[in-house]
Amino acid sequence: MPAVVSDAGPLIHLAQINKLHLLKKLFKQVIITPNVKREAVDEGVKLGHLDAQIIGKAIEEGWIIVEDFPKRLASASKRLAEDENISRADAETLMFAREKKAEVLVDEKALSNLARMFGLKTWNTWTVLLESLSKGFIEVSDIDVAIKELGEKRHKLKKEQAAQILEAAKLIARKRMEKKPT
Repeated sequence: MPAVVSDAGPLIHLAQINKLHLLKKLFKQVIITPNVKREAVDEGVKLGHLDAQIIGKAIEEGWIIVEDFPKRLASASKRLAEDENISRADAETLMFAREKKAEVLVDEKALSNLARMFGLKTWNTWTVLLESLSKGFIEVSDIDVAIKELGEKRHKLKKEQAAQILEAAKLIARKRMEKKPT
């Protein structure tokens, strides 16, 4: 799999459900900017959030890499943030992914749309979980738990969206079972 540049949200969400390790299995590299580290780790550690400690440990282990944002892209990212009414960290994530010709991991729909406009392949928490299911790293029950933990509390998924994700998970699991040699 290719490298992915991640925004803070998916890292936090995956850590909250103890599935951050799936990124290590799915991607060659997981790269974040210092601003994303500040959002996902530094601020969370100050507040005593366990998810921030989990992400910090992945950085210490070296499979989530914090890379400095190129100074030459600073004015372009500032302009993108202002023009699109997004945070500087979000603008940096998109610009960095484009610069590195990497895929991008974002949960916010506006960011995902912007990333696609830049020609970037996008991932979100749910596509990471569904891809992990298709590769046999997790089970449908893990998706069901994620919907209950994240969907209802943090993602504010509508019941129809949650049902669609669970249905997709069941379909993926059925296809995976059909491929298994007997």
